[in-house]
Amino acid sequence: MAERQGLIVAAHGRHYLAQAEGRLWQCVTRGKKSDVATGDHVRFGATSADQGVIEEILPRATLLYRSDQFKSKLLAANVTQLFIVVATEPSFSDDLVSRALVAAEAAGIRPHLVLNKIDLQAERDAARERVTLYAELGYPVHEVSATGDPGATLESLRPLLQGQSTILIGQSGMGKSSLVQLLVPDVDIAVREISQRLDSGKHTTTFTRLYSVDEQSSVIDSPGFQEFGLYHLSEGMLERAFPEFAPQLGHCRFYNCHHVAEPGCAILRAVASEQVDAGRHQLYLQLRHESLQKPGYR
Repeated sequence: MAERQGLIVAAHGRHYLAQAEGRLWQCVTRGKKSDVATGDHVRFGATSADQGVIEEILPRATLLYRSDQFKSKLLAANVTQLFIVVATEPSFSDDLVSRALVAAEAAGIRPHLVLNKIDLQAERDAARERVTLYAELGYPVHEVSATGDPGATLESLRPLLQGQSTILIGQSGMGKSSLVQLLVPDVDIAVREISQRLDSGKHTTTFTRLYSVDEQSSVIDSPGFQEFGLYHLSEGMLERAFPEFAPQLGHCRFYNCHHVAEPGCAILRAVASEQVDAGRHQLYLQLRHESLQKPGYR
């Protein structure tokens, strides 16, 4: 059985598409394992002219995923940046945005916010005010209108893709699909080919898929979702995933401070003096609470 190396460009259940030797291969894993992610580099054995069995996942630079108490959902591997797509309307979830930022920080992935539909003036000012907090934390915010002004949107976002592997996430209705269609040449052709190969028919939005922009750049489109569980992040990972906590870490009275209600906590002092946003600290407490519910947590 000849072995090859390929790039996973789509994942649907336990069925995967690997790009290798200039074509797509339908691949499966052995047994019931489903720990392969879009963006993974894999070694697989060919079982026919266009099918194979994945034997090994090659070392990952990054892995972005979400989790609840009992299972994880892999989003993408080896991505370098995350575009969180929000819109002026419908209203977006600040909780989802905040959790996605924490996930990116914990995974070593550079996050950006993309505020879409700024041509809808009635809701524009309110949406801008809501993303101000993230901008003040140092996260880039890009205002675009994928359908209202596609030329300016391309001019704003296309340079950011160069040399990067970028995943777009967001709730349904934010205009993420419109952005992907703008950013990826011939995306419609790629969608049809991937859907046909995976035999997923009309369910083309239910799986994560990777598109090449050029030889050094790729865009990964993910299904819309409403929740972003982070049960897999430990307390130590969480405190380091809030960049505004960094100046205070190591300055608490107790070396093992949990930043909950301990006397002499530097983080709590920063919240009281409004150096750290109280809502962001509440998010930290909620995520810490969730991590403690994870079976086997230490």
